[in-house]
Amino acid sequence: MDRIKAVARQHLEQSGASGLSLREVAREMNQTSSALYRYFATRDELLTALILDAYNDLGAATERAAARVDRADYLGRWRAATRAIRRWAKAHPHEYALIFGSPVPGYQAPELTVAAATRVTAVIGSVLTDFYREHPSSSDARPIDERALVWSSVMDFLPGVPRPVALRAILVWSRVFGFINFELFGHFVGSVNSADALYAIMVDDAADELGFSQRPT
Repeated sequence: MDRIKAVARQHLEQSGASGLSLREVAREMNQTSSALYRYFATRDELLTALILDAYNDLGAATERAAARVDRADYLGRWRAATRAIRRWAKAHPHEYALIFGSPVPGYQAPELTVAAATRVTAVIGSVLTDFYREHPSSSDARPIDERALVWSSVMDFLPGVPRPVALRAILVWSRVFGFINFELFGHFVGSVNSADALYAIMVDDAADELGFSQRPT
């Protein structure tokens, strides 16, 4: 199964997820298609396995990076986690495109991918949750449009976080991945001199927006 997935990842680089087929993977391995069906009955099963691997690899990389920072250093944990996400994306651009790029025509990700997909989100959620547990006086009371989010889902990841902050967390989360998408897919060409410097500015601005205003010296 590992060999099949390794060959399939090579095909992602060449043809993208929409061009992946068990027949082509089997040909590359000098096997018949029926030999691969014992491991993956359909192309969608193989795609699901690749998606699970990508989500779990990204989640593990983010968890490791945040865990290396002192738990009380919220800004440090935030920086470490967001940098790890970008570092992983740049090292695995095709796997990143598989999980955060255009949907694959005809493919519907099964529910079993949800837990893996939320690992990286849980890291960021833990930073916010820990901060507002220790600094409840930092709560933001500004009014918000309650229709904006599915609050039952959002607050599962952000228990105890004020709703205005949770709302901004979703916006910041979109900004992080939007930046990475722009960088990986070439949309900064001609306008950005140092993506590293720009990303660092964006990460720290987002931290201020989320309430991590006291930065270590």
